[in-house]
Amino acid sequence: MRVIVQEAPFDFGAEAAAFASARHDMGAIVTFTGIVRDNAGGLSAMEIEHYPGMTTKALEKIAAEAVSRWSLGDALVIHRHGRMAPGEMIMMVATAAPHRADAFAAAEYLMDYLKSRAPFWKKEIGADGAEWVAAKDADEAALERW
Repeated sequence: MRVIVQEAPFDFGAEAAAFASARHDMGAIVTFTGIVRDNAGGLSAMEIEHYPGMTTKALEKIAAEAVSRWSLGDALVIHRHGRMAPGEMIMMVATAAPHRADAFAAAEYLMDYLKSRAPFWKKEIGADGAEWVAAKDADEAALERW
């Protein structure tokens, strides 16, 4: 299991290939990448802040829960912080399991918990200024299934 919190962009293809090539004993690899999106058409950047020690520990705890809950052979979480433009990758999740059901379920769990429980603070910056992104009811509701 690997958890990485970094400011620099990551190479999704290289990370996915390295993750998959290390797991010859698994039958399923699932990957997901979150991207900065410009819903309203005026976003120039997103800034993500965090507390380094606290954030890494929280992500490690979330990933360890997924590994133990779903018979995973491995898991990878990469999450960026700092300033990002629309279209840039924010985060990546990869799971490896003997069968696809566990790989998919664990990846969804990781995505839901990273979205709602990981200690990151997001600010959207546009022509009209900057605004902190509030938690969404739908994201909180997604946690109820776990």
